[in-house]
Amino acid sequence: MKTLAILGSPRRNMNTDTLLNKVIEGMKEQDIEVEKIELANMHIHSCTACGACEKTGFCIIKDDMNNLYKKFDQSDVVIVASPIYFNSISSITKIMVDRCQMFWSSKYILNEPSINRNKKRRGLFIATGGSVQKEHQFLGATLVMDLFFKAINTEYTYNLFAQDTDRLLTKDRPKLLQEAFELGKKLAEISK
Repeated sequence: MKTLAILGSPRRNMNTDTLLNKVIEGMKEQDIEVEKIELANMHIHSCTACGACEKTGFCIIKDDMNNLYKKFDQSDVVIVASPIYFNSISSITKIMVDRCQMFWSSKYILNEPSINRNKKRRGLFIATGGSVQKEHQFLGATLVMDLFFKAINTEYTYNLFAQDTDRLLTKDRPKLLQEAFELGKKLAEISK
């Protein structure tokens, strides 16, 4: 079983990365293969809405996203971790999401999916917000992630949210870290 864990934060070893690493630890305890990708280290262009994927089912832009497309198709679990910026995902995460338009086009315009639609995948979204949670703090991000997981034929299974991280870092919250670890184990167990 393969898990693709995507860090959509530009800050390594901070709040979002800390929670992602704890989830990965939980999964690895269940002997699950996990590959972690840091979007900040990748070269991914924005979608240009050129429409090429509506004709071919594939994106014509040649960059690091081409490797990610294959990894989405091969994965049994996809985890995306992003900080909340203006009530949505980070810009580097959104660029990745937008570039998955090719999956949507291949499925719904061409009726020739460029991703295996029969493969069962599960998805987890991890989000951290700096402010104290207000109503709908994570709503904008979850709406985007719902559509993203649908595009890559993945069942949106769990969320893990952490708020007020400007005041209290995730690494200083033992209960939250344990919750992340246990969620990783649970996700691994139900995905086997």
